[in-house]
Amino acid sequence: MTTAATARTPAPIATLQTGHIGLNVSNVARSKQFYQQIFGFEATLESQESGKLFVFLTQGDRLVLTLWQQSGGAFAKDRPGLHHLSFQVDSVEKVREVEARVRSAGAKIYHSGIVPHAEGAPSGGIFFEDPDGIRLEVFAPTGVEGKAPSGAAPTCGFF
Repeated sequence: MTTAATARTPAPIATLQTGHIGLNVSNVARSKQFYQQIFGFEATLESQESGKLFVFLTQGDRLVLTLWQQSGGAFAKDRPGLHHLSFQVDSVEKVREVEARVRSAGAKIYHSGIVPHAEGAPSGGIFFEDPDGIRLEVFAPTGVEGKAPSGAAPTCGFF
């Protein structure tokens, strides 16, 4: 039996995966420095042309982020669009390494540090903001302990 909802859903594209992420920033030089300091990305392509400022940030030979200086003000959390940008690392020790870098950069950190994704979940991480207020997460799939700040609700959804 086919329902109307099933009939409208096409088959998934088997090879589909996320490519790079493009972010609008208010100061490309400041954001470039932040993302390099926190994640160790390398700038591989840049434009200093007035009105067309951008930088491509890579990890090895993989493009991860593109930063485009096309906005002013701060990230609007109360508007439709990006909720947060999440990066997975291998272990909670790597999350701690990122946390130390975030603290050194003076970035805004939510939940006072590393927390589980939900009460009883082994996964979790650190939630913080970039210089434009864009919300970021670095998490490990296992090894996180402690009390979840949002109880059973996803921590990454409510910060």
